[in-house]
Amino acid sequence: MTSINSLDKNELKGNDVVTTENIDSTIDYSRNANAKIVNPLAGLSRDALRHKFDGFCDSWDFQEKCEIFWKGALAAQNPDTIEELHELNEEDKYHIRREVTHRWHLPKDLYFAIAICSLGSAIQGWDNTGANGANLSFPQRITIGWWVPLIAPPLLFGLATAWAADPVNNCFGRRGAIFLTGLFCIFPVLAQGFAQSWWDLLICRMFMGFGMGIKISTIPVYSAEISPASIRGGMVTSFQLWVAFGIFIGQCSNLIFFRIGRLAWRFQLAAAFAPAIPIVILIWWCVESPRWLLKKNRYHEAYAALCRIRNSEVIAARELYYAHCQISEEHNAFAGISLSRRMLDLFTVPRLRRATIASSVIVVSQQFSGINIVAFYSSTIFAEAGYGPKQCLLVSMGFGLIMFIFALPAVYTMDTFGRRNLLLVTFPNMAWCLLGAGFCFLINEQSEARVPLIAFFVFLFTALYGPGMGPLPSIYFSEAFPLSHREIGAAFTICVNNAVGSILVLTFPELLNKITPTGAFAFYAGLNVLAFGMIFFLVPETMKRTLEELDFVFGVPTRRHAAYQVRAWLPWFFKRYVLFRRNAKLEPMYHLEGVDSMRSGAV
Repeated sequence: MTSINSLDKNELKGNDVVTTENIDSTIDYSRNANAKIVNPLAGLSRDALRHKFDGFCDSWDFQEKCEIFWKGALAAQNPDTIEELHELNEEDKYHIRREVTHRWHLPKDLYFAIAICSLGSAIQGWDNTGANGANLSFPQRITIGWWVPLIAPPLLFGLATAWAADPVNNCFGRRGAIFLTGLFCIFPVLAQGFAQSWWDLLICRMFMGFGMGIKISTIPVYSAEISPASIRGGMVTSFQLWVAFGIFIGQCSNLIFFRIGRLAWRFQLAAAFAPAIPIVILIWWCVESPRWLLKKNRYHEAYAALCRIRNSEVIAARELYYAHCQISEEHNAFAGISLSRRMLDLFTVPRLRRATIASSVIVVSQQFSGINIVAFYSSTIFAEAGYGPKQCLLVSMGFGLIMFIFALPAVYTMDTFGRRNLLLVTFPNMAWCLLGAGFCFLINEQSEARVPLIAFFVFLFTALYGPGMGPLPSIYFSEAFPLSHREIGAAFTICVNNAVGSILVLTFPELLNKITPTGAFAFYAGLNVLAFGMIFFLVPETMKRTLEELDFVFGVPTRRHAAYQVRAWLPWFFKRYVLFRRNAKLEPMYHLEGVDSMRSGAV
């Protein structure tokens, strides 16, 4: 297999027509043993690039925009030498400079789309807390018994239906999928308020779980695909940020309806339909994902969409052309014929297998953190600590507010401090917070300090969860997979998340009963430590790389990645932060070839 970068530039000059068809530029992403991140245009001479570019314009009928796309192609080939390109005028350079100096200065259409997606996230948090509050007021005539934890979250029902995300997205697009899931978040949610038996509730939760399973794998992917690489983490963070906001609003709703009495649970469960109404109406005013349109070979629509969410036509043309070149290579490397073939690829193709493992580690670690147990059962936990129903709801509301407030820093730190670093910093600290909360249950029940101390450690745990593990799963699985396998990869990750989450949620009441709250919190503290180890060895950094460049990141063998952490990163960390040697230098893991160095993140 020959890479363009290995060809002598002189061989590509003259009258030779250089296209993707007669040069095998496919890069073996599955075995990126040298840990290189390569720009597929970097090895081309100006003439070769022009030949390749002309073929692109002819194939996709962009002759009218030829000049703009030529500027974009040059900018994509030479990201570090923009100022030297005489083809770009001062206005073009001005907008490209502002991508670095004013990263968040973007068109309102982009923020409108993110805002609508955020409403979709709020539904999930609101529903979780509605079930949380309803646990305190289910009427005795609906005999549920051990089915309470099953009915509380729709996780289990999303386990199988998450797989529907691939065909639904393929047929209806990202916007169509969000619209359909919005319908499943309106009518089944409202129907819960009229349930007469646990079977009624179960059926409603099944339909709702169908929508949730598709929604939570579509919205982060859509957000990632429309966001610039430099702030993609912050943009996709909005998913978890507004899940946290939904949790807070749900707790407020629980408190409002708590006063109703024996019918409170009906209103607490049904109220979560509210955010879905504007979603199903306003989603059609959002742009369709440009990368989904590229996947469908609808290049003109993709360009029009990019022009709406980027600051200039040249930037839109550059992003489209660069993505086209990378996607062409992705297609050669990962093209799947059928759904079953793409599912099999997740485990048999090394590059995809690494993305699958890393994404699965992230979502499993989120469940291991214990946050869903606190979210679903915070009322039960504080009831165990001695609070009454109203006080339990007040404390749970504080839990939701803290999660929302402390998720806000992640919007910035996700693309500066890095995804991986945030996890490695927060997980050990979450572990000792859980231990602290657990041991506080051993304090004499007559002590006035007992309950406030438990609440303090739970709130501190939540504050650490907010900027770290909170937003990471939705960010990571939305960017880890190539376009050809993005929906199916996200669906599998959601299935892993739902399976592990369902097991932990179903077993928590029995765990609480058998080993006491102290034992349960200590158990989850140990899982936090286990999650830290898995992340350290198996999860690579993805910050500030384009979705297509991440093929190179996940092409690095796991053994090489783990060896780098032990042989290079750990010694550097010890010298820098234990011995306080300011001159300690960390050898970078990834080597950039023709890729914008200003976008390279910490590894």
